Amino acid sequence: MGKQPVKMRAVVYALSPFQQKIMSGLWKDLPAKITHKVSENWISATLLLTPLVGTYTYVQNFKEKEKLEHRY
Repeated sequence: MGKQPVKMRAVVYALSPFQQKIMSGLWKDLPAKITHKVSENWISATLLLTPLVGTYTYVQNFKEKEKLEHRY
């Protein structure tokens, strides 16, 4: 008694040329998803954004003062 080969069928997956919505789920209801994520993690978002906004504001203010200083 030896091994007998078993015929297997290959399954081929393909996208229909008429319905190629590959990433539609990613963009669907995006504002609600962002709001939900921020409301869940608002402390982490605040701790991330506060130093970034503060640094950006400081740099803009410093550049403006420097421009005005060299004006006269």
